Amino acid sequence: MKKNFILMAMMSIACSVFAQNDPTVMTINGQPVPRSEFEYSYNKNNAEGVIDKKSVDEYVDLFINYKLKVQAALDAKLDTLSSFKSEFASYRDQQIKPAIIDDRDVEALAHKIYNETKERVDGSGGLVKLSHILLQLRPSDDEAKKTAVKTRIDSIYAELKKGADFADMARRFSQDPGSARKGGELSWVQKGMTYKEFEDVAYALQPGEMSEPFLTQVGYHIVLQHERANFFPYDTVHADILRFIDRRGLRNKLITDKLDSLSKANNTTADEILAAKREEMESQDLDLHYLIKEYHDGLLLFEISNREVWGKTAQNEAPLASFFKKNKKKYRWDEPRFKGIAYYTRDAADIDAVKKAVKNAKFDDWAEILRTTFNNDSVLRIRVEKGYFKKGDNALVDHNVFKKDTLVKERPGYPHMETFGKVLKAPEEYIDVKGQVTADYNEMVEKKWVEDLRKKYKVVVDKDVLKTVNKH
Repeated sequence: MKKNFILMAMMSIACSVFAQNDPTVMTINGQPVPRSEFEYSYNKNNAEGVIDKKSVDEYVDLFINYKLKVQAALDAKLDTLSSFKSEFASYRDQQIKPAIIDDRDVEALAHKIYNETKERVDGSGGLVKLSHILLQLRPSDDEAKKTAVKTRIDSIYAELKKGADFADMARRFSQDPGSARKGGELSWVQKGMTYKEFEDVAYALQPGEMSEPFLTQVGYHIVLQHERANFFPYDTVHADILRFIDRRGLRNKLITDKLDSLSKANNTTADEILAAKREEMESQDLDLHYLIKEYHDGLLLFEISNREVWGKTAQNEAPLASFFKKNKKKYRWDEPRFKGIAYYTRDAADIDAVKKAVKNAKFDDWAEILRTTFNNDSVLRIRVEKGYFKKGDNALVDHNVFKKDTLVKERPGYPHMETFGKVLKAPEEYIDVKGQVTADYNEMVEKKWVEDLRKKYKVVVDKDVLKTVNKH
């Protein structure tokens, strides 16, 4: 408790000192926004490489609109939802947990892994450096094949006994492509890395000694042992151990174990330790503070926007149809479109069957109708391309609909081809330009929502502080 009190006191002093140098640039619904928060957001969204960079004055309204939406989400108590709490806590802790451990903790784990590995390897015979020649055999091979392979490996062995160079024979005859290119040479072998029959023979040899041909489940081998050694020195495998730690997710276990140890030692909980660490880190790193706040507010913004804007047409598209009807003149194409399908069938009879299946159905439903009618099992009877095609988009449409002299390639296995649909000079219904209509409608709804928020919440901008942004 004393330790936590001292930490909190130090943080309070740090925050009060910082506040003196971080004036309020605006208040939204009575809530102060420090200049540093505005600067963080502005600089992040207007960094080098951003296409539509804004001046500070141009960015103010965008920032205010963002903060108003977050305030609306807070008023709706979206931050109390269990789903929000869980997702935010998960992200927040991802930023903090790595700092619970340091290099000393990771190094201690690396030494532990090394010592355990060394003890196991050295205790079971150490390492052996080998070369081998392999002639492959499968369990399903018949007796004639087995006899032929055995005869050939015996012949190779006889040549080696007469003084033939092992590396040269491995390059010429071994069927292990990885080692054959290197004259049969393998990496250092430890017990448990390969087949037991192979290891039993390899470890029974002495340096410089060659085995007789022997059989494993992959074929016949001849093994030459070059050297025996104890496990590698720590420094030579240090980088490999660190990679092993990362690949196996052992840092996370290390963090969990240390949190558990700290919580027991301080008679507290892992969550409280994480919270104290987060506050410590945020007080020292303003970018981290605003990164976490940005994610917090971003989750709220997404949920409130989905409720107030995007979700309004998710289940009911009538507003889109009405909006399109009122603004129909706005939606034009620079050239006609073919609204329909280009399709290919295995059987000639399916050419007419496809047309019949979709003739009186809504265009949006065509794909599902065709899938369930013609491609509902393992045999695909048709191939279909559906959409709004202009000249040049599809060779079959160009040939059949736009009457262009276009070469249409036959689809392998689908020799019959046809198109079905109609040519539109301009969109007839909202579905023909659904993406654009949806975007325009959402923009209208959002604009009205922001207007209402600006009436609901008082916004005061300190112009003098605003002039000092990025200039202090």
